[in-house]
Amino acid sequence: MTPRTSGAARRRRVPMRYLLPLLFLVALMAMLMLRGYVHSEILADHRVRPPAATDQVPHRVLGGGPVIDARADTITTRQVPRKNLVLTFDDGPDPTWTPKVLDTLKRYDAKAVFFVAGTMAARYPDLVQRMVDEGHEVGLHTFNHPDLSYQSKSRIDWELSQNQLTLAGSAGIRTTLFRPPYSSFNDAFDNNSWPVTEYIGSRGYITVVNNTDSEDWKRPGVDAIIKQATPKGGKGAIVLMHDSGGDRSQTVAALDRFIPELQRKGYDFTHLTGALGVQSAHTPVTGLDLWKGKAFVYAVQASEHVTTVLVAGLAVIGALVIGRFGLMLLLSFVHARRTRRRGFRWGPEVHEPVSVLVPAYNEAKCIENTVRSLMSSDHPVEVIVIDDGSTDGTARLVESLRLPGVRVIRQHNAGKPAALNRGVANARHDLIVMMDGDTVFEPSTVRELVQPFGDPRVGAVAGNAKVGNKDSLIGAWQHIEYVMGFNLDRRMYDVLRCMPTIPGAVGAFRRSALERVGGMSDDTLAEDTDITMALHRDGWHVVYAENARAWTEAPETVQQLWSQRYRWSYGTMQAIWKHKRSFIESGPSGRFGRVGLPLVSLFMVLAPLLAPLIDVFLLYGLVFGPTQKTIMAWLGVLAIQAVCAAYAFRLDREKMTHLISLPLQQILYRQLMYVVLLQSWITALTGGRLRWQKLRRTGVVGSAPGIPTQARGGDRRPVG
Repeated sequence: MTPRTSGAARRRRVPMRYLLPLLFLVALMAMLMLRGYVHSEILADHRVRPPAATDQVPHRVLGGGPVIDARADTITTRQVPRKNLVLTFDDGPDPTWTPKVLDTLKRYDAKAVFFVAGTMAARYPDLVQRMVDEGHEVGLHTFNHPDLSYQSKSRIDWELSQNQLTLAGSAGIRTTLFRPPYSSFNDAFDNNSWPVTEYIGSRGYITVVNNTDSEDWKRPGVDAIIKQATPKGGKGAIVLMHDSGGDRSQTVAALDRFIPELQRKGYDFTHLTGALGVQSAHTPVTGLDLWKGKAFVYAVQASEHVTTVLVAGLAVIGALVIGRFGLMLLLSFVHARRTRRRGFRWGPEVHEPVSVLVPAYNEAKCIENTVRSLMSSDHPVEVIVIDDGSTDGTARLVESLRLPGVRVIRQHNAGKPAALNRGVANARHDLIVMMDGDTVFEPSTVRELVQPFGDPRVGAVAGNAKVGNKDSLIGAWQHIEYVMGFNLDRRMYDVLRCMPTIPGAVGAFRRSALERVGGMSDDTLAEDTDITMALHRDGWHVVYAENARAWTEAPETVQQLWSQRYRWSYGTMQAIWKHKRSFIESGPSGRFGRVGLPLVSLFMVLAPLLAPLIDVFLLYGLVFGPTQKTIMAWLGVLAIQAVCAAYAFRLDREKMTHLISLPLQQILYRQLMYVVLLQSWITALTGGRLRWQKLRRTGVVGSAPGIPTQARGGDRRPVG
């Protein structure tokens, strides 16, 4: 029983290659949520209560000093002594104005009190540390700056504790000073705000309002700020100013005149506890509380950097999307105009017979349709089915058909590259077509596929692979991807002479070209991409034959699609890495390395990896705003893709009705491709090895359109 239980536990364990992308996505969303919280985009409350009655506020508070101590049963207030000015700055720290305020204070050896908002202090902790280092006092101004008279006691505690946590992480201190947002003079306390002050006092805080308001937030001019900040008759005062919340240039300019003028009149600029002659409001934080504060501030800093990186990534993906679609539209138009003009020919017509290789591993449900489609070819062919150790009777089924010109070669399971090389060795002809065992050809496919060999420079030809089972939602999404993403790409790459991949479903090669580059290699999981890059480096032209259509069975479940694209993505990365030296080589290899490899890396690796940022920012914008601009930007990107897709469908003479699912494809399909690519990156970076992933076939693609099906009945059970 014990071994069986441990085996079940092993089966339930989530593989690291799945767990890491999931953890990455969770961490990314957590960082975005934290940023939204710190920027007051979530959990923020911007309501402000109108004035209310004051009958429940003690008279000694309404007519008392601006320092209110409600920590004990007896409430006391205090005034600042004569000739003492306590400058207080609210809403900071601000990266632009707070350093200028601090510089001015330092120049005149003046001290002040900064009532910091937690959202700002967490983002600019170095400024809080500078305040403390230069002898200023720091007070709390809540974390998100809400009107506390609207808030519950738990929310008030949260605002205070988060603000203290930020101070601990920024400067290693706690403070007993507090100023409520939207506060004013003592006589502004009312029946709504006073209970909050009493509660905050019970939590151990001294509430500090002001008795001199500079009204700098109105930006009335330097002279007006100085006049309103100057107390009458030599009285002491707590002066309200701001170092954040907008343009504070007038405040800074006013300080540069205000401080020396009043110092000459005998005023002392000190912090609050110094003016009152009591112990400092600061106490050091140590131990776990200190590390919790540092961890929080570090997380906030990380969220800021993550957002910066995401914005940069969004700019990159925006440029890539627009650049790629612009190139595709322009160069596919050039390709179509060139290949469709009257009298266009690659060279002398090619009539020589062709060897068609069909590597097969457990393709019993599809192989008959595949072979019979080749028998309908209007070009002379020999068909070689290489059975790669099938266990479902694939070889016996082909042999039982007794079709003329069809041979079966059996071998122990050695993988697709080995099967293809075995087929090449047994082929009788110099032109070789390769296809998959789940694919069917139209009668003209082979003929169209080999016509480019009329040009002796052409070493390989990519055909037009199409999705045969596009009646499901996943099939429709892949149909859009094949027509727009693959075949439109191939037109572009053809014009640029850097085609990255001959599709395994429909491709043709010169035997001499294959022999010169060593045949199909099993160094990567994308042998079709590997061989294509090798041919480019050897100086061969690789072109696209749009009329060589092949209908292939695409995966019908998310699991099977995941497996297929994981192999493709990882194999493409392997191929890029394998041929990386072409970037510094000369001749044809260098041309491909400096043109083809960057384009493949940008459009097939980097762009899909960054593409979900479009949807991440859509979600972020819908939740945090600005909603309208976000939706318009996302629809703009979708419109660009729709135009490109419509043009691709027109070139391929496909029905536009399938484009109805394009918006949903962009939202869901893109995320799947992102996670697959991320998993491929993780596999590559961790040195993992990926085994061959065989898709379970259904035989649903019975024949090419217009050709009677020969299937004995399709099994439409879900793939996988």
